[in-house]
Amino acid sequence: MNTQDAKKRLHRGRLSPGPIARYKAVLQEDSFAGLVLVLFAISALVWANSPARDSYVALAEYHFGPKSLGLNLSVTEWASDFLLALFFFLVGLELKQEFTIGSLRDPRKAAVPILAAFTGMAGPILVYCGVQIITGSGVYDGWAIPVATDIAFALGILAIAGKGMPSAAGIFLMTLAIADDLGGIIVIAIFFSDGVNFLWLLGGFAIAAVFGLLCFKRWNRWYLLWPLALVTWYCFFRAGVHATISAVLLGFCVPTTVRADEEPMTVRFAHKFEFFSAGVVLPIFAFFAAGVNIVDAGGIVPLLVDPVAIGIYLGLPLGKFLGICGGTILFIKLFKLKLGDGMRMGDLVPISVLSGIGFTVSLLIATLSFPAGSVHEAHSRVGVLLGTLLSVIFGYILAHLRVRTLRKRGLIATQEEEDALDAKLKEEEQTYHKRKREEEERAHQQRKRTQK
Repeated sequence: MNTQDAKKRLHRGRLSPGPIARYKAVLQEDSFAGLVLVLFAISALVWANSPARDSYVALAEYHFGPKSLGLNLSVTEWASDFLLALFFFLVGLELKQEFTIGSLRDPRKAAVPILAAFTGMAGPILVYCGVQIITGSGVYDGWAIPVATDIAFALGILAIAGKGMPSAAGIFLMTLAIADDLGGIIVIAIFFSDGVNFLWLLGGFAIAAVFGLLCFKRWNRWYLLWPLALVTWYCFFRAGVHATISAVLLGFCVPTTVRADEEPMTVRFAHKFEFFSAGVVLPIFAFFAAGVNIVDAGGIVPLLVDPVAIGIYLGLPLGKFLGICGGTILFIKLFKLKLGDGMRMGDLVPISVLSGIGFTVSLLIATLSFPAGSVHEAHSRVGVLLGTLLSVIFGYILAHLRVRTLRKRGLIATQEEEDALDAKLKEEEQTYHKRKREEEERAHQQRKRTQK
């Protein structure tokens, strides 16, 4: 492309974006971000069970890092302990924002989804433990694996299949998933921290406090905050607490208070890092967490009948359904609490099943629940993938059926009315962009005449 052509395309407002820019744009859709995770997980499964599976194992178990600092870790450990910290930092930012200026600020409005989140964690635990009791396996170490909900993934499926459901349903799912994230973090911090070194832990809290102070003072230069964040992570790592908890703490340290002509710092940080989290970190983590060698473990049948896997892939969709629906009905009947405006009990069914989309945090807990190389560890990870798949399929079907029921009852707009509205909005958007380009072209021509 010559310089003159580039200028013409620039003035028309449309230089073709590169592949990274296009990837960044489509990642704004939660459904696409979930699809990326699934593709990376599937590719890892295929490679780990192909004739070249030894090379996958060699890559996943390759160690590097300074031994003197205790950081000679495998690639898989770097992905789950270090890279995943960025994802948990964004979780911390989201929790801080929701508790201070968001949906969790008003306890009365957030009471039902928060309580439902905790019964939604109890349901999968009961299903998992029930399977172990019935089968007599006695393997209870995986009880925590099916408790988590992947916010973006679940909201993405609801946005596709539940288009037309009341907005309160999406808010309920988001609030529930955020509270669920907090519960998952507490589980990791309490049950997967062995032999805590309190001196290292105290040092981590002290440095996190300095990080928070610099953020409060708006001294948020990267060369000040990044070193503090890394040292905080290292202190938690040496303390014996799972290092990603340090990232949640740092997220909580970022202030949501605003000054004149600025948006909350939590929002700015989230915008800055969400692409790297959703587009880079989570796919890498999924790639190394999902690569289970099923072939050498005896095939798919032993996996499907393993009580550990059964407890997980039933615990995610079924346990979440029983816990969330049962808990919500209990709270409404006994404590006279109410759902959000426009939301009905029938909306809970697809929402509760979609909450079984565990993926990221569930995969992490699976790697923490059993020792590496254990048959149960491998089966638990496949159980997470299968449970998430079942939650997606049944949640999608139930959301679609719920929308059809609401339309038949005349409670929401028909598909034709929604299509007409979408067409009108698209036409208005095109008109706006056309007018904007014309104004830019006139301004450009005016500048040229002024220069002459």
